Amino acid sequence: MEWLTPFTALYAALITVPLLLLLYFLKLKRHEHIVSSTLLWKRAIRDLQVNAPFQKLRHNILLLLQLLILFAVLFAIAWPVLSMKTGQGRRYVLLIDRSASMNTIDEASSGYSGRQSRLEKAKEQAKVFVESMRQKAVFSLKDDSEQTMVIAFDDHAKVMCNFTSNKQQLIYAIDSISAGHGKSSLSEAIVVARAFSQSPGDEADYLNQEEPAKLELFSDGRISDLLELSVAADEITYHSIGVDSSKNAGITSMQAMRSYENPDEIEIFASVFNYDGKPLETSLQLSVDSDVKAVRDISVPSSGLNSETKKEEPGKAAVNFSLSGIESGVLEVRLLYEDCLDCDNTAWSIISPPRKLSVLLVSANNPALESALKACPLAKLEIQPPEKFDSMDQTAFGFENPYDVIVLDNHTNEHLPKGRYIIFGQPPDNIDVAVSGQLENQVIIDWRQKHPILNYVNLINLFAAKCCKMSLPRDAETLAEFSETPALALVERNGSIFLLAGFDILETNWPFEPSFVLFCYNATGYLGLQVSQQQKNDLKVGEPIAVEGLSPGLEAKVTRSDGEKEDIQANPSGIIRFADTSHVGQYRLSISDGAERFYVVNLLDAHESDIKPVKELEISNSQTIAAQKETISRANIPLWPFLAGLALLLACIEWLVYNLKVRI
Repeated sequence: MEWLTPFTALYAALITVPLLLLLYFLKLKRHEHIVSSTLLWKRAIRDLQVNAPFQKLRHNILLLLQLLILFAVLFAIAWPVLSMKTGQGRRYVLLIDRSASMNTIDEASSGYSGRQSRLEKAKEQAKVFVESMRQKAVFSLKDDSEQTMVIAFDDHAKVMCNFTSNKQQLIYAIDSISAGHGKSSLSEAIVVARAFSQSPGDEADYLNQEEPAKLELFSDGRISDLLELSVAADEITYHSIGVDSSKNAGITSMQAMRSYENPDEIEIFASVFNYDGKPLETSLQLSVDSDVKAVRDISVPSSGLNSETKKEEPGKAAVNFSLSGIESGVLEVRLLYEDCLDCDNTAWSIISPPRKLSVLLVSANNPALESALKACPLAKLEIQPPEKFDSMDQTAFGFENPYDVIVLDNHTNEHLPKGRYIIFGQPPDNIDVAVSGQLENQVIIDWRQKHPILNYVNLINLFAAKCCKMSLPRDAETLAEFSETPALALVERNGSIFLLAGFDILETNWPFEPSFVLFCYNATGYLGLQVSQQQKNDLKVGEPIAVEGLSPGLEAKVTRSDGEKEDIQANPSGIIRFADTSHVGQYRLSISDGAERFYVVNLLDAHESDIKPVKELEISNSQTIAAQKETISRANIPLWPFLAGLALLLACIEWLVYNLKVRI
């Protein structure tokens, strides 16, 4: 038996027991007599009180009952626990899965109470495990307390509580675990658990005096990286959460894009998976900014065994929508089907307005380049002299860059703002491109004809009287080569894309070739496409919201999918990064100058949408970890409720005895 708070009970006993006995010492003992008047007895009673301040303690059943009541209460305060565990104290690590599938609300008919999610059930079992931990006995010199650590994980691991034997601290850490919508990845959690379990100096001695911590995994088994794990046979104990009868269907992929031929039309493609053993007849709803645009009835076949792979696969259905006349907004595809998991029934996409490119040409005077760019389908072509470009406020190129592509004609600047550049002549100094001199009379010997920039561009006749001899970094992409140096190359640095042409076009015959206009057309279109790719608004769970090229220290505010707001600030590099996208839904980034940008976070994970619990985990080296057959039950019994009940029963008996004696 263990006593969790014995000294508290001892201090209370030292105060309450003497007080109770003192009351009986001071109590006057009188016999009942019937008299005609009490006037003659007042003086006698007063003399008795003065002459006999203490009475001899006599046998009294009421005193005995009151002492028993007090002792029962004191023992309850000492918090006795009848422990079924003995031996040396071990260390445990509780690994609690909080991924998307743990949001599943299993059917109440399957034995789960109310609308309880799998995460709540896992937390309940984890708390029972903590309550069953053996504590060090107060008067024992041999036994040690068991220590436990709590780690919550989805695609990343989070330490909720380090090793401790404080049960209240552990229970608080378990209660503070909130559900997420990410995928389940166990490898990082195991690495973190082993790192915290290792004693100081283990690396030097290659010995561990303590027994390794035991891993207790609470999960439904929908773990994506099982085949990457390497654990000992008895290192991990698996507690399976969830029931097999849970049904689910979800949207596992969705994409919305504008038609290349007709930018006013938007094509939406979605895939719906059915993990139930019965066919599904339901509807898919399409809306833009909460305005319903279409509802499509769909039929999804049931899940079944694949005859080739011998594995069970979900039923699949593909749906496509077409919209027109939509400038911009948040597009939503919702599965009108009530199942056990909600976070995969909706997918979003940000629709940007169709637009042509805005190009800035920085040149002193180059009619050939101006004419070629004017021949391209651009929304705006602005021409500035180099000195005006250098004097521009670079913060204007940050959150909403006014130019999709910037063309530099024989002009370099040490501090170029973040953007997409076409550079003719000397490359900038800060992009790791070295120039070792000038070359003369160079011709093209090879070029990448299948690259989008050089599509249908014939460079066989290109001749350069003068060009820069460039040495490119390893990650650069060479598009065309002179006999002694690269002629055209793509370099990405500091969030910017540079298309380098290491020559002055007025020193070549290229302006007289039809391929020059085609090159400008392809180059501006390619770099303009990179704008939409870099401004990534459709994210998956866990992908960060990132904006580069801002002023250092710029203040912003992020509104989460649940409506909560968080203030963030651009770092010294001018980058805003918000990583807490653990829940699906819509996010809004607001800059202090009033500009806003919207983002959406989707689950779109076929593995997480499959919510059938796994009873056996198959990990690397063909090892299998079977789930525990029974749920965790308490390994110790707290006795204070029984002692409190005994005290209440004795109080009732004492009250009855007192009333009977009064009547007698």
